[in-house]
Amino acid sequence: MVIISIVVGLAVLAAFGALHWYAWRRLVRDTTRQGSVLRRSGSVVFVAGSLIAVGALMISRAEVPFRLVQILAWPGYLWLAFSLYLLLALLVGEAVRPLLLRWFARRDTTAEVGALSQQTPQLAAVAPGPPAVTEHPLAPESGPPPASAPASPSRRLFVSRVVGGVAAAAAVGTVGQGAYGVLRGPKVKRVTVPLAKLPRSAHGYRIAVVSDIHLGPVLGRGFAQRVVDTINATQPDLIAVVGDLVDGSVEDLGPAAAPLAQMRARHGAFFVTGNHEYLSGAEQWVEKVRELGLRPLENARTELPAFDLAGVDDVRGEREGKGPDFAKALGDRDRSRAAVLLAHQPVVIHDAVRHGVDLQLSGHTHGGQLWPGNYLAELANPTVAGLERYGDTQLYVSRGAGAWGPPVRVGAPSDITVVELASRQA
Repeated sequence: MVIISIVVGLAVLAAFGALHWYAWRRLVRDTTRQGSVLRRSGSVVFVAGSLIAVGALMISRAEVPFRLVQILAWPGYLWLAFSLYLLLALLVGEAVRPLLLRWFARRDTTAEVGALSQQTPQLAAVAPGPPAVTEHPLAPESGPPPASAPASPSRRLFVSRVVGGVAAAAAVGTVGQGAYGVLRGPKVKRVTVPLAKLPRSAHGYRIAVVSDIHLGPVLGRGFAQRVVDTINATQPDLIAVVGDLVDGSVEDLGPAAAPLAQMRARHGAFFVTGNHEYLSGAEQWVEKVRELGLRPLENARTELPAFDLAGVDDVRGEREGKGPDFAKALGDRDRSRAAVLLAHQPVVIHDAVRHGVDLQLSGHTHGGQLWPGNYLAELANPTVAGLERYGDTQLYVSRGAGAWGPPVRVGAPSDITVVELASRQA
């Protein structure tokens, strides 16, 4: 297993290096002159950016001072996002580059032919010899034009600069917009979910669903405060925090999570673990959120006036002898009552169906977070975002409030969802 991990790690590093070499070649080597200050500066930026990115990823789970993790996280993660969209833009540029070179070559050839055509009558009028012909052999009417000559070095340099400049601008703009979308805080999304077993008295019951806040070296106390303020502004009846609250230990992130104590709802706030809690000390975080006033549902259920609310541990906990236990959480309940389940990962939906759950609330996917990551997320999850039905069970998946790794979202805006339950008896 160790050998396999080493081989996989080396393969990933090799691929990472190859992609950076390609991007450096197109953006720096092909757009600058050898030995120039610009080439040296660009090379330094590429080398430093890739090293910082690798360092940020490697020390995120290492026993190093949290302050060092914070220092490397911002530039390292942003470089990763920039590299992704720079690579995609440069690949598009590969299709545009030959078209530009061909267009320039044809334009130059047409200009040369036109110049020769204008010079021919003048030469014929002064030169002795046989009568001048009416057509010049190089004129377009005399046959196909001569083959386009290869683009000059200066022309290739110009095209490389245009393509590289546009690619870099597109990558910077995409990452900048995506980072702004995360840092300003999640927006509120509202969804109405009808439940057949919900009593008329609970019609309009509102659950604020928040997942994947990912407090850590990048998103800290200020971000947590924005999330709490947004939730409280919706005046929910119940708050459901469905996992991946943190990326780090209680010791490092306890102060960042403090604003969670300000969450207010008529029936309180509930919490279930996500996979990242098991990478950050799940037991300690369960106790911490309890201190902050949230109620952890560890394979447990509570009976609210209108429905049963259950929660299961994340599947990542199976590695620590925990994980979801549906029999414990739902096995002996009255199935004539509606049941709402909090489960971090959508993949447990089939267990929820077997246990008669009416609505499962999940997160985990981030909606893909960075396009085209949504296509990869679709391969691993039954639902990436939104509301879908599986038999008699409905599944709602939030895109999440924060971001993992790069504090950037593209094509998957963050959200806090207010799920309004509707009674079919109303």
